[in-house]
Amino acid sequence: MIDAADAWQEVAAFLATPKAYDLPGPVQMIDTSISRVFLADAYAYKIKKPVKLGFLDFSTPALRQADCEREIILNRRTAPTVYLDVCAVTREADASLALAGKGEAVEWAVRMRRFDSAMLLDQMAVDGTLTDRLVARLARNIAAFHAAIAPEPDAGGAQAFHRNLLSNDSEYRNFSGNVFLPGAIDGLRDASFAALAMHAALMDSRKAAGWVRHCHGDLHLGNIFCMDGEPTPFDCITFSDTIAKIDILYDLAFLLMDLSRRGLGALANHCLNQYLAHLSPDSADACAGGLALLPLFLSCRAGIRAFVMARTSLSHSDNARLISQAHDYFSLAQTFLRPAPPQLIAVGGFSGSGKSVLARALAPDIGAAPGALILRSDEIRKQLAGAPLLQPLPQSAYTQQNSEKVYDCILRRARTGLQAGHSVIADAVYAREGERAAIAALAQSLGVPFHGLWLDAPPEVLASRVAARKDDASDASAAIVRQQLEYDTGRIGWACIGAGGTPQETCANAKSFLAGRSEPAT
Repeated sequence: MIDAADAWQEVAAFLATPKAYDLPGPVQMIDTSISRVFLADAYAYKIKKPVKLGFLDFSTPALRQADCEREIILNRRTAPTVYLDVCAVTREADASLALAGKGEAVEWAVRMRRFDSAMLLDQMAVDGTLTDRLVARLARNIAAFHAAIAPEPDAGGAQAFHRNLLSNDSEYRNFSGNVFLPGAIDGLRDASFAALAMHAALMDSRKAAGWVRHCHGDLHLGNIFCMDGEPTPFDCITFSDTIAKIDILYDLAFLLMDLSRRGLGALANHCLNQYLAHLSPDSADACAGGLALLPLFLSCRAGIRAFVMARTSLSHSDNARLISQAHDYFSLAQTFLRPAPPQLIAVGGFSGSGKSVLARALAPDIGAAPGALILRSDEIRKQLAGAPLLQPLPQSAYTQQNSEKVYDCILRRARTGLQAGHSVIADAVYAREGERAAIAALAQSLGVPFHGLWLDAPPEVLASRVAARKDDASDASAAIVRQQLEYDTGRIGWACIGAGGTPQETCANAKSFLAGRSEPAT
């Protein structure tokens, strides 16, 4: 009788040989804490390790088979062409092993279509090839994925999150003294519990509203690859409903944290804003209110990575590097729980003045991580119309009545975001005095600092910029610019920022103004 551990090792050794796949060339192997992956020609085969941990049980072949089948089902939600089937490793009549043979199944493997590791987003981040456009597509894909998942009314909520924090605290204390300072562990615990107590009602109300769903659960850059130009999440959590059935913003927070940790704060901000822009109007409103939870969600994600790095260092030759990473993640977890106070910035000006470019340049450094919520009128108009962001709208969508709905949405969503403690940048033409007065009055009513910026550029610059736009949510044309130039804007009263030069010059001018202004709205 072969020992269970020996039997698994025999299977692993077999799958590491080219003979298992009838191949002449070598087989590459990737080892993780709970699985082993074999890269053979055009395919990848993953087997689960025979381990039993606090959060999973792969101790028998039947349990491993069940998780393999679950992995296929769950990952096909985001990567249907990658996850192919479950293959049996069989014991043949002559006692040899075979992949998908005729004998008795002794182990099970997930068969996947292989892809180039250079297309993993964590590698693209290192290579400097992770672009704004890719991140925008990723945000769109995640928003669509979250929208398609059914609510899980019996999962999530404040009580479940409290258990997560207790578990995290216990993990930190496994490394108290040698990796994490005891006082720092106490401080993170107290700050986390205080944040949860402050927002427990919101967390439970979001659960009741259906925002807890069976998500990816492990949504970091290493679990996303670019397939045919589309960023595609894969390798979701399959072994724990507690980890996977979570608030959709907690799912997104892992990606935002990972981008921030890598010094890609501008991409993290772009990801958050594009995610909201691709939701339905009601979902985007709810998400803006949920931003109050984001500091805690980001902190918890960073904290988990901290103790995972510490745990991994125990069995890794490069333990000094991993411990350093654990320190960095732990420090980040502390920082996220100290968010900057909110402020409201409005950026106005005619089409082509560079409002959206400036808003995106300013946002990452404004307020709580990953930066200000950008409410762009062009995107909100498409969102309210139920149209894709890059789909041109008919002229009938640009009535005064529809424009009023857009500005009302900006006000409503800005109020929600600010009350959630998150900074907001409102990006719209703001040619009418009433529109400018309303956005300033909102800041005054909430007692938050307000800065109004009016971008001014020569007519020929406005027209040339509008004509050069590609893949943009704005439907403005040179004719629209000419119409706007005839507007009676009245007394603007906002800081006039010269915007006829380069975007970098406009941004420098705006930042110079903002650095000297900090008084509340009046």
